[in-house]
Amino acid sequence: MKTLLPVIGLLLTGGHDSFAQSNPKVLNAEVATILIGNYTASVYGATNVITDPDVIAAELVSRISTDSLKADLFALRSFQNRNMFSDTSSNTRGIGAARRWVYNKFLQYSNTNEGRLKVSYLQFDYDPHSYNCTVYPSPSITKHSNIMAVLPGSQTVNKSLIIVEGHIDSRNGDPCDVNGDAFGIGDNATGTALVMELARVMSKYTFRNTIVFSVNTGEEQGLLGAKALANYLNTRTPVRVPIKAVNNNDVSGGIFCGHTASAPGCTVPVYGNIDSSDLRIFSKDDINSPYKQWARYIKLEYKEQIRNLVQVPTNIQIMEAEDRTGRGGDHQAFSPLNYTAVRFTQANEDGNGGTNTIDRQHSIRDSLGLDKNHDGIEDSLYVDVDYLARNALVNGNSLAMVALGPDTITMNPSLVTANRVRVQFVGAASPAYRVAVRSTTNDWDSVYTITGKTVDTVVVPYSTNSTFYISAAAMDNNNTESQFSTEYTLKTTLVPLYLVPDTTAPAPPPPDYYGIQLMPNRPNPFDESTMIAVASGTDIFADRTFLIISTMDGRIIRRIKVPLKKGINEIVYNHGFGMLAGIYICSLIIDGLPVQSTKMVFRNQ
Repeated sequence: MKTLLPVIGLLLTGGHDSFAQSNPKVLNAEVATILIGNYTASVYGATNVITDPDVIAAELVSRISTDSLKADLFALRSFQNRNMFSDTSSNTRGIGAARRWVYNKFLQYSNTNEGRLKVSYLQFDYDPHSYNCTVYPSPSITKHSNIMAVLPGSQTVNKSLIIVEGHIDSRNGDPCDVNGDAFGIGDNATGTALVMELARVMSKYTFRNTIVFSVNTGEEQGLLGAKALANYLNTRTPVRVPIKAVNNNDVSGGIFCGHTASAPGCTVPVYGNIDSSDLRIFSKDDINSPYKQWARYIKLEYKEQIRNLVQVPTNIQIMEAEDRTGRGGDHQAFSPLNYTAVRFTQANEDGNGGTNTIDRQHSIRDSLGLDKNHDGIEDSLYVDVDYLARNALVNGNSLAMVALGPDTITMNPSLVTANRVRVQFVGAASPAYRVAVRSTTNDWDSVYTITGKTVDTVVVPYSTNSTFYISAAAMDNNNTESQFSTEYTLKTTLVPLYLVPDTTAPAPPPPDYYGIQLMPNRPNPFDESTMIAVASGTDIFADRTFLIISTMDGRIIRRIKVPLKKGINEIVYNHGFGMLAGIYICSLIIDGLPVQSTKMVFRNQ
């Protein structure tokens, strides 16, 4: 997991700087053809093809192994330093030995499953002089490699890939230190072990879509390996490779709250707090985005396929922001290219382990654990392999269901009465459909199943003048959902106020209001940050709208410009912890005049 540091400037700001890494190429020609969907699918099918989602979900529960994850963590620790610029020739230390070990493990998984998992390096060039090293000499290695294992899909009509990734590279207090120890267990041996475990378990099955298990390098130097992969897929000709979804796993196995966790860094921001049940999913853009839709799909599939099969359930939190404050990860290599990508990370973070803290992240202290009986083996681990296994299960189930399910459809919704919606499904005929509706929360409030009809009505559980969102998915004969469509925005009135996207001409909004509404912020009460949403039926006030945050006695503490667009506009308001707890006023201002105001409660925990 990288930190955005001013010393490295543009390189680590999250921009898709193509100059930083170049000439990405897949070294295995067979894998290269599979990635673009140019292969004979029947050649790669398992002898015993399992397509029942309930069977696969149950087997994921039983087959994901804490012993396997633990063994991989010990192995990754043994390489001592996995900095992308570290030793490539040694067989026991450095990034070269580590990536060869991962490559051979992928081959081992393939050999156990009829040779169906195809393994390759994705190699790319990187000019080490692009990286600003102030203490250590600039590194000299110019060629770097991700390790990938590809499980071919059972069809090539829809060539979309599903990707699960985690970065293997590590760093200590100085990202240029290629010789000192940098065990990188929490960040990010946990994510690497998770990806490897899913490759081991899931290579047994045959899915409709191809799944890519990618172990990336260079994340700590600016998402270099992930950008090489994203750019490679984006620049295939004659068309770029489509991707259904990317699950990035970074800092995935810890349960301890440190002093310096980046906000929102802990479920309860108190040093030493333990959380082994919550899992956070970060993603780009507002609540209408495909990124949030994918996060909702992950949560729905876990709830319906897995939750009743496990003794310790996982509470999935769909986060507002793309990542924690000042932090980033490999999912951000894909989202600028409009690939749907999210980040999985633990609920509690240990925090940055600088020289003045006892926290472990990005320091030599990010080790596996303590050797309490001095036998040379860590017997008290800093990570929780049971928690890591539960996170792997959430990942694996979402990948399996979307890779099994049918293609995404579209939908035309329209209001019939105040809260009855006519839905018409557009796309290939399916045995059944699902319709998801929600209000202003990140989760779906209701998910309806419609069987044997392409046109039907649903009753939404909202009162008059409530804004809500609606989307749909197709289901196959095994009751597996596709990804859900783009959301439409409706309002519970006799006539829809506006409809997004504009597949039909919307009814004209009332001229005096233009459908503009300041919605209650969420969460409320909040600590440090909250999401403020403004609905609008017009674009005409795009450069004339502001939010004013003020105290109860009228003292203005923040003025935020809102580039108001038609639909739902979301603004993350970072309050910080420097203010007193209490009630604050959020006012919507257009052309200098107040339109609406709401109260926000700051807890300052």
